[in-house]
Amino acid sequence: MLLNRLWIGLFFSALAVGLGKLLFFGDMMIFKEMVDALFESAELAFKIALFLTGALCLWMGIMEIGEKGGAIRILTRLVSPLFGKLFPDIPKDHPAVGSMMMNFSANMLGLDNAATPLGLKAMGQLQELNPQKDTASNAQIMFLVMNTSGLTIIPVSILAYRSGAGSASPSEVFLPILISTFFASLVGLFVVAFKQKINLLNTTVIAYLGTLTVLIVGLLIWLYLNPDMVEPVSSVGGNLLLFSVIIVFLGLGIRKKINVYEVFIDGAKGGFDVAIKIVPYLVAILVAIGVFKASGAMEIMFDGIRYLLKLASVANTEFIEALPTAFMKPFSGGAARGMMLETFSTHGVDSFVGKMAATFQGSTETTFYVLAVYFGSVGIKKTRYAAGAGLIADAAGIIAAIFISFLFYT
Repeated sequence: MLLNRLWIGLFFSALAVGLGKLLFFGDMMIFKEMVDALFESAELAFKIALFLTGALCLWMGIMEIGEKGGAIRILTRLVSPLFGKLFPDIPKDHPAVGSMMMNFSANMLGLDNAATPLGLKAMGQLQELNPQKDTASNAQIMFLVMNTSGLTIIPVSILAYRSGAGSASPSEVFLPILISTFFASLVGLFVVAFKQKINLLNTTVIAYLGTLTVLIVGLLIWLYLNPDMVEPVSSVGGNLLLFSVIIVFLGLGIRKKINVYEVFIDGAKGGFDVAIKIVPYLVAILVAIGVFKASGAMEIMFDGIRYLLKLASVANTEFIEALPTAFMKPFSGGAARGMMLETFSTHGVDSFVGKMAATFQGSTETTFYVLAVYFGSVGIKKTRYAAGAGLIADAAGIIAAIFISFLFYT
């Protein structure tokens, strides 16, 4: 399994680099720093899980209201023709379809904290349909890869960080992130469809994907012609839309004459159980990343990439300074965010490297984090080709982000 090999590889790479520093450079503190990183990462994993507990309770409660009030059923009917082609193993009008669509919508708005609980809800519903409870189903893999490819229409959080770092134009990364994630999502979809022998060249799929493409291109053109609207659309649109969804769910619940408060409490109770289940998976991923970084192995890796690019006569290697963000994003959104903020501090938020780091942060999703948390929440041990397909989508997003950054920022 790719995730198992990668996890072991991170530890042994850290060991090799640590021994090298100790024996050849006399660094007496290296293993202390690596052990400290282990415990700090484990503590961070618990803090993330603790934070997620509140978010999980909130959104699983809201989703329960939406389900009882009929909102999920309405959403399911809207997307069921497309999802029927992409997820042939899911029965028509199954509630998992609505939950997945809510998850995708939250990701499109760049609202990570809302997307995770919605995704965990969807994963639990897909697990009910899974005949092999320890092995990822085709539907679960398609959902995970589409999730990790992370199509982002409004990157709310990234724009907020750029604004907080003093950017003169926080929304400058808006279009590059949208385009990069669009390419990542398409590649992820094509890879899984190829593995699962799903025909994408049919009227239904082309109609839905074509409509989405037209909407995205139309939004790009409108914002290009009205640059003064980029900031309000990016900063206000996503959060306003999300809060509107909550109000609609409540309204539908009231119309159905259900006790929305009690329904919310019943749904929220499940959030705590899910949060407890994901702690071991979070610890496993974050401690491996922490020790790999503390050993200096990551720095050596990027120095090697820089050297190889110079050998290949690549003229402009400035983008390598932003690559740590791209490398960390598949593992941990928090770690990648830290890399991005460090790049802002070192090079400047409005520098070429700073803007590229922000584009990397938005162009891919936390693939291994999502795989660990989502599959861990339902007890999946055999993830099949999910990690490989997710990484291919990530690579597409990163490559697109590099080319688009040179196009937009130079």
